[in-house]
Amino acid sequence: MMDKKKFYTQDEAKDILIGKVGTPQRDNYESDLNMFLIGDVIKRTRLEKNLTQEDLGKLVGVQKAQISKIENGKNLTIATIIKIFKAMGVSAQLEIDNNRQKVALC
Repeated sequence: MMDKKKFYTQDEAKDILIGKVGTPQRDNYESDLNMFLIGDVIKRTRLEKNLTQEDLGKLVGVQKAQISKIENGKNLTIATIIKIFKAMGVSAQLEIDNNRQKVALC
């Protein structure tokens, strides 16, 4: 007789592998994922604007290596995000999930 395989939803798998929502491990995972996604948006925007990492670094006043780290979700702060999007002429908003408040960053 064949063994029955148990299938898990994505949320169940994350609970098992990373930790339940609200645990430090899950909070770190969610934070790292969000930083990666912001970095990816920065990279895609830079490419749409036909800018190299070096070009963007000059606009922002940082080295190419720093742009690479930012695009990989490292060393991101709200101030850095604002500076980068302003340099590329792109508006950005921060949405706070308390009463769906939106704040224009740039």
